[in-house]
Amino acid sequence: MADPATGEQFVLTLDSGAVTATVAELAASLRELVVDGVRLVQDYGAGALPSQASGITLVPWPNRVRGGRWALDGAEQQLDLTEPARGNATHGLLRNTGYRVTDRSEAAITLSAPVFPQHGYPFHLDTSVRFELGAEGLTVTHGIHNAGDAPAPVGIGVHPYLRVGDTPFEELTVTVVASTAIIADDAKIPVGEQPVEGTDLDLRAGKRLAGVTLDQGYTGIALAGGLVRHRLTAPDGSGVELWGEPDFAYTQVFTTDIYETDDGRISAVAIEPMTCAADALNSGRGLRRLDPGDQWVTSWGLTRIRP
Repeated sequence: MADPATGEQFVLTLDSGAVTATVAELAASLRELVVDGVRLVQDYGAGALPSQASGITLVPWPNRVRGGRWALDGAEQQLDLTEPARGNATHGLLRNTGYRVTDRSEAAITLSAPVFPQHGYPFHLDTSVRFELGAEGLTVTHGIHNAGDAPAPVGIGVHPYLRVGDTPFEELTVTVVASTAIIADDAKIPVGEQPVEGTDLDLRAGKRLAGVTLDQGYTGIALAGGLVRHRLTAPDGSGVELWGEPDFAYTQVFTTDIYETDDGRISAVAIEPMTCAADALNSGRGLRRLDPGDQWVTSWGLTRIRP
């Protein structure tokens, strides 16, 4: 039997299977999360690559870099163009990398992968992602250590597609408590910002997904209990909350009708927490600078909302 397209599949379980998750070796991708029989993320299937970047880890930057070009101390850097249609470098440098296991238990796993110096990004990083189940969901903790000898600009993002059991996409409501929409051009690169107040981009009170198409970045995210909190809910009040530490000050909401599953194409919605804006290697917005030897650790997670 051929190996899965995304490598080894790591199955986590808690409370005799009341909470389960599946994480793929490729890109440390979150394939499944089930709490008391309710599926909270879309599953692209073990036999296929992550549909529409489903569940993958985005380091050392999320989203896009215009033309793959940015300046380092006045010297132009050129990254590989991984979004040729728009001429951008997209979603970091590890989306096609297999992570190695560095810690494992029944309910948790830590996966690690290096970023080696390369054209367009001349830095050496050691990165890790820890997935740990809890009674109502999952906590994901990212670590980046600067193993090189020069300060390195870094950002973190993830690309989970959420669901609420078998509730149809059109009946779901997405809530993002953000006051500012990031305006992008045709290449999906930020060119400005605007308040969401009084616009169709305002998701603070929730927006039902029926008839809605979104590929929208946000910032100005209000904290609740010291955390970023986004929600996807069903009509009966059940749902999933995506929470994050304040580092995740940006998010992208993306809908698609070509998400590939084992049963064919479906409509799906991604809520993508990010520590920096798209094109942050150029703008610096939210970008973190790690000095040699420094380490950055931050977390986000998914929690079931019960009706």
